[in-house]
Amino acid sequence: MRTILTPAKSEWESLCRRPVMEKDNLNEIVTGIIKSVVYQNDAALYSFSERFDGVKLNDLKVTASEINNASSLIPEELKNAINTAKENIEKFHSAQLKKEPVVETTSGVRCWRKSIPIEKVGLYIPGGTAPLFSTLLMLGIPARIAGCREIIICSPPSKDGDINPIILYTASIIGITDIFKVGGAQAIAAMANGTETIPKVYKIFGPGNQYVTKAKELVQLDGVSIDMPAGPSEVLVIADKYANPAFVAADLLSQAEHGTDSQVILLTDNQDIIDKVKKETENQLQVLPRKEIAALSLENSCIILLDSLEKCIDFSNLYAPEHLIINTQNPNLLAEKVINAGSVFLGSFSCESAGDYASGTNHTLPTNGYARNYSGVSTESFMKKVTFQEISREGIMNLGPAIELMAKAELLEGHKNAVSIRLKSLKND
Repeated sequence: MRTILTPAKSEWESLCRRPVMEKDNLNEIVTGIIKSVVYQNDAALYSFSERFDGVKLNDLKVTASEINNASSLIPEELKNAINTAKENIEKFHSAQLKKEPVVETTSGVRCWRKSIPIEKVGLYIPGGTAPLFSTLLMLGIPARIAGCREIIICSPPSKDGDINPIILYTASIIGITDIFKVGGAQAIAAMANGTETIPKVYKIFGPGNQYVTKAKELVQLDGVSIDMPAGPSEVLVIADKYANPAFVAADLLSQAEHGTDSQVILLTDNQDIIDKVKKETENQLQVLPRKEIAALSLENSCIILLDSLEKCIDFSNLYAPEHLIINTQNPNLLAEKVINAGSVFLGSFSCESAGDYASGTNHTLPTNGYARNYSGVSTESFMKKVTFQEISREGIMNLGPAIELMAKAELLEGHKNAVSIRLKSLKND
């Protein structure tokens, strides 16, 4: 990790840049995949599975027996852990269901909003070397709580043509049975457009590699909503002289092991802690199974010494991290000043891993600076808000003249007449 000592504020913007890993012709490749799925449907999916996943499938849909058999393949301790996480996620996301009040804006004019579930949603769950069953918890549970009528899952198959049993078990305890053996950009295309086997959905959720991310970006242009723009995972830690260097190093490495393009940043106002964290990071790195990946991520990362904790918060708000850990003596004082962050972890024992798995908050969060204008996934992400209004005779009489004047000023006589004809009928009555 680079160490940068008290950079001038004019340098902060450049220090906030994320690592970029461009793929030549990415847009062209993904556009071609989407077009193939649109025109060839299931045939394209079978072909891409053989080409990209190295497996020749007989069926795209996971069978009921495959789902039922998955439970016997999972250790009881892991099942218990998954169910603990499930309960906490349900508690936190159920509390987000709130009925809004009816507001009488003018005497006789009543307005309100109603939350209505998105009917059909698709969840993309990455498989491969790290099957993200925790992401399934984070997406499937709020989708169920919101009341989505149709929830489907796409996840890439192994070379044996199977979906990881932990993913199948997690889906079963959430109550999702429509699971399809499709990964990559082709899965996004299938959910966005529909095929003979995979139904079309109205909104797509879930992380993925650069092909999945680009596919989500492209299908959004054709009217299919997505959860948020996505990028590599990241964490920013603010630590003072009271922070435990071993804790700080562990938090940095927990994100660095996600991928070579992940980024971790440590901000501190204390020179002494820098060397201690560096030493701890090097020691802990050596025992990580994914140390090669984490080491490459650390090359994209840095430790920055600033004059004060207040400047650390200012830098963090500019960076807008996916995960923000405030490991200081008085974290709540700094927390009040947080403006831009996906999810915030306060104190020495609030490790980011807790939010990733089991504390109850959602781990599907905005990255790449999008925390400036996006929230993480919530129950509301699976719902839409519809406004209602009810205007009585008294209401139209009170509000009508103002509407007439405004419509006339915009030269929209039809709008004005819709009010005038009603007011006239009331006068005649």
